[in-house]
Amino acid sequence: MANLVEATAPQQLEDLLRQAGKRLTVVHFQAAWAPQCGQMNEVMAELAKEHAHATFVKLEAEAVPELSEKYEISSVPTFLFFKAGERVDRLDGAHAPELTKKVQGLTALGGQAGAGSGPAQDLNGRLKKLISAAPCMLFMKGSPQEPRCGFSRQITALLKEHNIQYSSFDILSDEEVRQGLKTYSDWPTYPQLYANGELLGGLDIVKELAESGELGNVCPKAVTLEHRLKSIINRSRVMLFMKGNKESAKCGFSRQTLELLNRAGAEYDTFDILQDEEVRQGLKTFSNWPTYPQLYVKGDLIGGVDILKELEESGELASVLKGE
Repeated sequence: MANLVEATAPQQLEDLLRQAGKRLTVVHFQAAWAPQCGQMNEVMAELAKEHAHATFVKLEAEAVPELSEKYEISSVPTFLFFKAGERVDRLDGAHAPELTKKVQGLTALGGQAGAGSGPAQDLNGRLKKLISAAPCMLFMKGSPQEPRCGFSRQITALLKEHNIQYSSFDILSDEEVRQGLKTYSDWPTYPQLYANGELLGGLDIVKELAESGELGNVCPKAVTLEHRLKSIINRSRVMLFMKGNKESAKCGFSRQTLELLNRAGAEYDTFDILQDEEVRQGLKTFSNWPTYPQLYVKGDLIGGVDILKELEESGELASVLKGE
């Protein structure tokens, strides 16, 4: 498929970005050993069929360490979005719905063939679609990671401070959107923040909402790390955080833990901490346990492989795994 390619070197990616011009380019930093990456590649293949004017690139993160360092790739899968050679957005993790939303929003206003010559009604329709691409949508100069004006920097800092979950669009990447949105919303400056498809306003309005305590009521709050960790821990009665998964352990301690659980006849789920750096680091602090694997039963930490060995030797492992 012409618009779904695999890059193996930094220069190849640069060439692809140059050839794409103002069209959207989605770069998937992946790892062949990660099942989540394989699943997201299937999503990318479907998106490539739907969006023929966008380019989708697969890139092995560990094969291009200089690019991974440049773009701060700390875990896979990670997606970067480019237009005119500039990065306009980013998505960390295997979130298929969010990837689809971002691609739909960015391609809808990305200067596809004939898009710029349509009537104002077509532009308004595309603006409306982009505004509604996420419950909270910020139109700014640059990206949250790299704001390109003082007002954009202030508003992203304010949203982060109040733990607001939002998506963003870089108006510097699309002049048609930049000018059209001013007329569409009758708001002459940027940044502009929208909630549920309705304009809230710019930086001053957002400051007022924050000071009055209303910002969290009109914009969804991001899920905190603690809440996310608790949710994963309680995903199964017996939950193992390990390197790898049931089918393929990525370290000796994880392999030994799987053997212990299997010998005990336990039913359990696993979470691969190699796939999520936030969970990997956060769980150490949350549980005050510095190493992996970590086993939880009914939401309570049991311990690592040494603890499980002791429980097996004492004959207690089976009852502990049952939560008794």
